[in-house]
Amino acid sequence: MGMDFNFFMNDVVRQARDEIKAAGYTELTTPEEVDATLNEKGTTLVMVNSVCGCAGGIARPAAAHAIHYDKRPDRLVTVFAGQDKEATAQARNFFTGYPPSSPSFAIIKDGEVKAMVERHEIEGHHPMSVVEQLQTLFDEYCEEI
Repeated sequence: MGMDFNFFMNDVVRQARDEIKAAGYTELTTPEEVDATLNEKGTTLVMVNSVCGCAGGIARPAAAHAIHYDKRPDRLVTVFAGQDKEATAQARNFFTGYPPSSPSFAIIKDGEVKAMVERHEIEGHHPMSVVEQLQTLFDEYCEEI
């Protein structure tokens, strides 16, 4: 009774996509969607999603909880590393000065990266410490809602 690996991975990816969308994030799956969204005026939180354990156990829960705060970005979006490769590559073009990292978060303001929470700041940390990092960035770059 062998399990088809692709069937298994498709289920894992679907669950990871559904989890972040249920938290209120809009999925960007093309380079054109990324350009249009990240070049908008205001602030955007980009969550670079992945199927790794630290994405599921730390980053996605932190993404869901961090937005329940007095200040938050105008837009919440996600790209999926390893899945929507062109969209992810285009998003990373905005992350000037930061190496590719997934999972990760970027604060984009008026089309320019202002800060990131990179994988090394997520992996091995408690979800609440990532929430606190994100909310500190919200205090610095976002307006009260």
